[in-house]
Amino acid sequence: MINIHRLNTLTISACMVSSLCHASDKDKRENKHPLPNILLICADDLGWSDIGPYGSEVRTPNLDALANSGVRFTQYYNTSKSFPSRASLLTGLYAQQNGYDKGFRQPLQNSITLGEYLKSSGYITLWSGKHHGVENPRTRGFDHYYGLKDGACNHFNPGNQRSGEGVPAQKKQDRIWCIEDKEYTPYTPAESDFYTTDYFTKYALNWLDQYRDDERPFFLYMAYTAPHDPLMAWPEDIAKYKDKYAKGYESIRKARYEKQKKLGIIDDRYKLSEATYDGWNTLTLAEKADEERKMEVYAAMIDRLDQNIGSIFNKLKEQGKYDNTLIVFISDNGASAEVVELNKSYGEIGSMTRWTSLGKNWANVCNTPFRYYKNYSYEGGIASPMIISWKNGLKKPGRNSDFVGHFIDIMATFVDLTKVPYPTSFNDKKVLPYEGESLMPIVYNQKPERKKPLFWEWQHGQAVRDGKWKLVKQGLNNPWSLFDMNQDPSETDDLASKNPGIVQRMDKMFNEWKKRISIVGKEAK
Repeated sequence: MINIHRLNTLTISACMVSSLCHASDKDKRENKHPLPNILLICADDLGWSDIGPYGSEVRTPNLDALANSGVRFTQYYNTSKSFPSRASLLTGLYAQQNGYDKGFRQPLQNSITLGEYLKSSGYITLWSGKHHGVENPRTRGFDHYYGLKDGACNHFNPGNQRSGEGVPAQKKQDRIWCIEDKEYTPYTPAESDFYTTDYFTKYALNWLDQYRDDERPFFLYMAYTAPHDPLMAWPEDIAKYKDKYAKGYESIRKARYEKQKKLGIIDDRYKLSEATYDGWNTLTLAEKADEERKMEVYAAMIDRLDQNIGSIFNKLKEQGKYDNTLIVFISDNGASAEVVELNKSYGEIGSMTRWTSLGKNWANVCNTPFRYYKNYSYEGGIASPMIISWKNGLKKPGRNSDFVGHFIDIMATFVDLTKVPYPTSFNDKKVLPYEGESLMPIVYNQKPERKKPLFWEWQHGQAVRDGKWKLVKQGLNNPWSLFDMNQDPSETDDLASKNPGIVQRMDKMFNEWKKRISIVGKEAK
């Protein structure tokens, strides 16, 4: 049973209250298998092949170790865009149901957040990093929050120019930052060693120390902003990758593809999709130098991300809490081909005064072996590197899972883990049932198949996944493409013309889904 120090004072369903309030002291003393701590780590704009366990040349020893002690998913999906992905992650609902399918300037609707659910389940709830939403997480079930409430910011200085420094490159000047209940617009850190990835971790480590002796389990959500642009990193990290990318796009992509095969994360069914990058030898020497530098900085950002993840792991080991911590690592969308160009951006690529984006050429490499990038409903946009590890509970570590999963599954997984009933209302508002399916059977080395189809719609992209079939298009007026994901997981052979009946059936499924979530969403408001 759960050892509860306090209950959330918000209104929750009667069954949830009953489950939480009647745990006797005897039950607590006899509990031999306490609920695990939960560490949820989300990267930002990280491509499917950008970390070592998924084929990268970037040094990620901590994520390598996590994969070796856990499960790597080969078919795990986000929404292809940050804020709908993160909203789905937080609520277990499609973004179309919680109001985040087109924008993030409104409260999350029809939902309970992971923080609200787990806090009411007896957890300490902590969130450091990016929200990409309008609400301060402190109002949605989190005991502590530090980070960027907005979408992207300068990694070295999100705010105004500091004395003795250059002008920080900014896409927008009104980015909102939160330290607990207080909001800053903009936020100008006083610390000269400020770097987003480092400081997100610093606050988290302080909280872990604060609650070191607390008997309650914790939920720590690390919502990093790396390696989202602007490409900025510490010089010592950039130096590790000097000349690493001098051979260009094709060489790195092929090397990643071969490493993926050796790792067993892909097999011969995964054809290397047609390249969409420019020919390396068509670039001028100056262009090559800039492209090399971009990827050096991008790699350095991922390297620093892994270093910080390692710091959290080490803290948990030091406190004797690592073995009973369920750890989940994911990325909110594929690598990005978006390019931001600022007139007032200057200096070297990687520095505080220069806003640089990765661009489509390297993004194509970062999503190896898939097609396209962020904002697309093809695999390059929605496929997420996904790792789960839990030393005390996970069976047969070091394996892969081909379960077809989605961000909506995280809520279902935590409900299955805690066994605390999911509410039908919260804070006097109706809560929609979560849409996802639990991943705990995979943790326990079972081999379930997804019971319900999955759906995507973001901007001009739409898709349905039902069993082995995926129906997808980019451009709302374009025809559907159909792929057999069992035989062609890289989406290289369009079977739509050969299977009109399947296309018609899945098109009907998509339209029925849109109708259902529209009606249910309105009823819940």
